[in-house]
Amino acid sequence: MKERIMVIDGAMGTAVQKYKLQEEDFRGERYKNHTHDLKGNNDILVITRPDVVEEIHSKYLAAGADIIETNTFNATMISQADYELDKKEEVYLINKTAAQLAKKCCVAFTKKNPKKPRFAAGAVGPTNKTLSVSPSVENPAFRGCTYDEIVEAYMEQVEALVEGGVDMLLVETIFDTLNAKAAMFAIDLFFEKWGKKIPVFVSGTIVDNSGRTLSGQTNEAFWNSMSHSKPIAIGLNCALGAKDMVPYIENLSKAADCWVFCYPNAGLPNAMGGYDQKGPEMAEDCRVFPEMNLINAIGGCCGTTDEHIGCLAEMVSKFKPREKHGVKDIMRLSGLQPFNYDPDVNDYRKTFINLGERCNVAGSSIFKKAIVDGNYEKALAIALKQVENGAHVIDVNMDDGLIDGESAMIRFVNLMVSEPDVSKVPFMIDSSKFHVVEAGLKCSQGKCIMNSISLKGGQEEFLKHARTVKRHGAAVVVMAFDEEGQAATESEKVRICMRAYKLLVEEVGFNPQDIIFDPNILTIGTGMEEHNNYGVDFINATREIKRLCPGSKISGGVSNLAFSFRGNEPVRRAFHSAFLYHACKAGMDMGIVNAAQVEED
Repeated sequence: MKERIMVIDGAMGTAVQKYKLQEEDFRGERYKNHTHDLKGNNDILVITRPDVVEEIHSKYLAAGADIIETNTFNATMISQADYELDKKEEVYLINKTAAQLAKKCCVAFTKKNPKKPRFAAGAVGPTNKTLSVSPSVENPAFRGCTYDEIVEAYMEQVEALVEGGVDMLLVETIFDTLNAKAAMFAIDLFFEKWGKKIPVFVSGTIVDNSGRTLSGQTNEAFWNSMSHSKPIAIGLNCALGAKDMVPYIENLSKAADCWVFCYPNAGLPNAMGGYDQKGPEMAEDCRVFPEMNLINAIGGCCGTTDEHIGCLAEMVSKFKPREKHGVKDIMRLSGLQPFNYDPDVNDYRKTFINLGERCNVAGSSIFKKAIVDGNYEKALAIALKQVENGAHVIDVNMDDGLIDGESAMIRFVNLMVSEPDVSKVPFMIDSSKFHVVEAGLKCSQGKCIMNSISLKGGQEEFLKHARTVKRHGAAVVVMAFDEEGQAATESEKVRICMRAYKLLVEEVGFNPQDIIFDPNILTIGTGMEEHNNYGVDFINATREIKRLCPGSKISGGVSNLAFSFRGNEPVRRAFHSAFLYHACKAGMDMGIVNAAQVEED
């Protein structure tokens, strides 16, 4: 991909349709007595009509494809349930056989011309379920399946594809980023178990000219959500013809620091749902991608055949591939929209991130009552109000003895995801219980902030939790606690944060930009002399942590500072404003605050 623009094959479904296969072709000998109709289940043709699939692969390779996809777009337990083939042995057989068949074809063509090696990509489709959208209009918090079910289905598929010999994996046609995150979670788990890695391509799909996925994300937000998984290439496929895809590939090419690819449809569908654009016309429409130096690989999706791929291969052969480029190393979060934090190091107050506190049961008695009463509509209205009042990120915490934290977190995050004016901003999933915070991460397609982990339970637990958070693709808040307790003095705060930083960066592989330290804003004005310096200790520790832990961020619960004066809002507000002035001078990046008050002050 560094040397030339590689060519991906075209549509398997379009090619299969030309054979006009009947029910008996899909059944074959293995499924002749199956209880459900199988026509249309193209994935099982690798078992019942392997000759057809092999011929299709060979035609694409003969046309010039460097990469062919296995015929496994719907080969998961979840998707095969439509045909009553959701059995582990059947899904395993489909995927392994498909991989072996594709690899066999690649080996044969590579042998003919060793200077042009061919590669088999294990096709991992989106499934027929979505984790971010409710199938019930009446219940927007409901989901048709769980994150864990999606992960398990992908894990089974990937294992069989790799055992069948694929050279790479292609997570494709992603209409819901949370499904893709689940796929990458499963792939990472499998790689850890296997002890090796192969390249992974990730391809999203946008549903119309808004440039958004079906679940509402812009393509830069999609990249922010997926970048933690370090795919070898990111791209877009399906949905649009080449002309309409150009601005979104251009945006992705600017945002991503990996290879970029696309495989558009053969134009837009006609009134009958078919595609009329021929190979030469499609190749001409696609010429803009290499002319603008946007891509490293190209192929075809719906409506494309070996003719289209041949024309594309000839067209791109005259162009050089896009060169990979670095991107500014900053913290990149996302909701439906990207949130890229590029601090003003001369005045952190100008770029201060307001973490809205009103969806935290400890930060709002009104929110807590709404959750306890089961009034989630009111709770959602509080979240919306925070965004309207200037919150950049919504902090969600359900830690209270009267609340089942895990179920409340799942229900509320699902509701927030369903409201675009709320979910356009990133979420901070906040809990002292790790299982609660992980439940929240499993509901959000955006790149969240996880709040929090600490060394309180020891180094082994800390590393285990940190690896899980990284696998979910979240930034992480680290509290200044260790086995000896909470850090109160400047020296304790700095010592604990430095230790955590070293573990996260060197052992877990965390990007320093995604590490957020909370050195504990403790209450002052309590009448106890030993508490008097807590505010100054935080400010001084902030300055030192930023110096010793480059790239890291500093956060804190600002309302804790003047807790002694609760009920006296003018005094508390004055405390908070004065504190933030000095803390931001020292390098504080964000804080859990009343967004409206902070904006006004």
